[in-house]
Amino acid sequence: MESLIQQIEAKHKKGQVVDARSGDTVRVHQKVREGNKERIQVFEGLVIRTNRKGSLTSSLTVRRIASGVGVEKNFMIHSPGILKVEITKRSRVRRKYLGYMRALTGRSARLSGVEFDRDAVNTVRDKAAEAEEAKLHEEKSELHEAAVAERAEEKAEAQAEAASAKPTQE
Repeated sequence: MESLIQQIEAKHKKGQVVDARSGDTVRVHQKVREGNKERIQVFEGLVIRTNRKGSLTSSLTVRRIASGVGVEKNFMIHSPGILKVEITKRSRVRRKYLGYMRALTGRSARLSGVEFDRDAVNTVRDKAAEAEEAKLHEEKSELHEAAVAERAEEKAEAQAEAASAKPTQE
């Protein structure tokens, strides 16, 4: 029989998650809220640490170089704000924690890639995340259509006003 804590955690866990490991280059799709708008932001980088794989609090530490500065983000895999994690490259490493990568730059920071089946690894069906992503996309397209219709209406009004103000020649 499961303990009460495991039952509660099971309700909040995602159905399936990608098996990301240290040394993988991943693309994390994160939902970002700015005021009353929501958008999807993609953060791509090297996984330098994975923590607590089987638990609700499992996380990835992803590092990338942005404008010459190293940027690291911790992502809670089961968080509702994380929509998708895609593995783009898998590298051969012999450690769980790649902290030494912080000191390396340029060619020395390269990891040797390993062949893997990208489609098989990345096919994770999380219906809730897919529905959320579709909803955000639909809202965005509706706003775009409304803006286009409003601009067309303003243009038609301006043309009508210009035509009525134009004196007729006889």
